[in-house]
This record gives sequence, C-alpha cells and structure tokens, in this order.
Amino acid sequence: MRILIAEDETIIRLDLRDLLERSGHEVVAEARDGEEAVALAREHQPELAIMDVKMPKLDGIEAAKRILGERPIPIVMLTAYGQEELVSRAVEAGVFGYLVKPFREQDLVPAIATARARHEELQAVREEAESLADALSARKAIERAKGLLMQKEGLSEEAAFARLRKASQVSGRPLKVIADAVIATLGTE
Repeated sequence: MRILIAEDETIIRLDLRDLLERSGHEVVAEARDGEEAVALAREHQPELAIMDVKMPKLDGIEAAKRILGERPIPIVMLTAYGQEELVSRAVEAGVFGYLVKPFREQDLVPAIATARARHEELQAVREEAESLADALSARKAIERAKGLLMQKEGLSEEAAFARLRKASQVSGRPLKVIADAVIATLGTE
C-alpha cells in the first residue's frame, strides 16, 4: 500500500518508515507538519496516511480534515496523548484509526488493516447510497412522465409505461432519459 507519513519528530518518522517498508508497504511521502502533509497528499495521492496529532503549522486532525475533503483515504492518527477530546475530534474528522505512542509493529500493522477495511466498507455504503439515489431519481422521473402521458394523451398507466419502454428500446437510450425528454416536452405545455 502507498502510504504518506506525517510526523514532526524525525526519529519517529524514520522508525515508521522502517516498520512500514518491512511490512511490505511503500512510503510515498514524508511530511514534517500538517500543511506539508496536505500538499504531499495532493501531490502523491497515497492510499493511506499515518499522521501525528500534534504537529506545527496545522495539527494532524485539521490536516486530516483537509485531506479527506479533497480525496477520501483511510487515515490513522498517532499521538502521545490518549485524551478523549482528541479522539472524538479525530473521529469527527473522519479518521479510521488511532494509535497511542509508543506503538509497536504489532500495533501498527493491524491498525492499518482495520483502517483500510473500515474505509472500504464506508466507500461501499456511499456507492450503494448513490446508486439508490440514482434509482429513486429515475423512478420519480418515470412516474412523472407516465403521469404526464396519462393526463395529456389520455393513456392508461400500462399504456403510458409501454410507450416509454418502447421509445427507450427503439432509441437505445435509458428509460430515465426518455422520461426526462417527455417531462421537458409535456411538462411545459
């Protein structure tokens, strides 16, 4: 996995890089502060980011928000602090994992796997919601077009739907496109 590390302490950053590379991951960029992390995430398009909470210029949680605002990726936060306020801020920002320093390889690797799995689950739910919203939108357009055909052409519901379906088949266009055209034509009269 292509990973961005954002950690202001050089020794910890080097340890992280070593642990990640030994675990088979590729470190594509290393940031020393939050602003640099946002810029490097934009430039290198990592698949995951590991970020310290307390960093100069821009803290890790705010940097995570900005990165996630541009491109959703799993983010694991690292901190020497286990404070509830920081954890809840990180969760609100959309972070998928949280590790308290000092951490070990046997803590880091599962945190990465968990963050990635949770991110993939969320992406699947978002795609399903988008698909359902599209289907609902299409259904509404088809129902409205049927209603207009029934009203303006004096057709039964079955005949109106049959006309929409036939126009879709003849033109090779989706039913929603035909419905939208009917609405644009008959809905303005």
